[in-house]
Amino acid sequence: MKKILMVLTSHDQLGTTGRKTGAYLGEITHPLEEFKNAGYQIDFVSPRGGAAPLDGVNLEDPINKKWMDDEGFKNQIKTTMRPSDVKSSSYAAIFFAGGHGTMFDFPTDTALAQITSQIYENGGVVGAVCHGPSGLVNIKLSDGSYLVSGKQVSAFSNSEEEAVKLTEQMPFLLESKLKERGALYSKAPNFEPHSVSDQRLVTGQNPASASGVAKKMIAALRD
Repeated sequence: MKKILMVLTSHDQLGTTGRKTGAYLGEITHPLEEFKNAGYQIDFVSPRGGAAPLDGVNLEDPINKKWMDDEGFKNQIKTTMRPSDVKSSSYAAIFFAGGHGTMFDFPTDTALAQITSQIYENGGVVGAVCHGPSGLVNIKLSDGSYLVSGKQVSAFSNSEEEAVKLTEQMPFLLESKLKERGALYSKAPNFEPHSVSDQRLVTGQNPASASGVAKKMIAALRD
C-alpha cells in the first residue's frame, strides 16, 4: 500500500486573542478524499503526537461531515504519531495541512524538517496548503539550500492575513518568509483557489486550494 504522511499542528492558541485554533478541517478532509480515492493510505503525525486540535469544523461541508462521521478518521486525529515514531522511508509523500496553529509549531520542529527532507531527497513529493507551508520555511536539503529556494510556491498571502485581521498575531508573515527563503511566490486574489507544482514540491494558497494541491501531488507521484 502506498502511503502519505499528513502533518497536523499541535498548537491550539491563536496568538494573544484568547481564541482557539488548530488544524483546519477542510485542509485535512479534502486532500484526504483525493488521496484515498487515488489508493493511498494516510498516516497522521503532529509535533506533540496524540490528539490534534481542529479548527474550521464546518459540518455543512459534505466532505467534512463525511469524515467527521467516520470513527476511524476521528480516532486517527486523536492518536497522531510523534515525529520520533515516523520512518521516512515508508512514505511516498508528506503533506502539511494548514490552520493558524501551524505558524507556531511547524517552523521550529527540526524532526519534521528532517523527515521532510529525507522524503524529498528519496524522490518523494512534499505538499502543503494555506498556513501549512510554514512547515517548509526552515527545511534545508543536504546541500545546505532551502527546499523552497528557486521553486514556484504559494501559501496564505499577506493580504489574506490582513483580511482576517490576524497579521499582528502571527510570529511572521508566511508570504514574506517564503520570499526571504528564495521561493518564487505566487498568489491569486484573496481566498480564490491557487496551487502550484514545481520539482515535486506542491503548495496551495488557502482552504479553497486544498483539493487542488492533493490532485497535483497525486500527479507528481505518478510522474
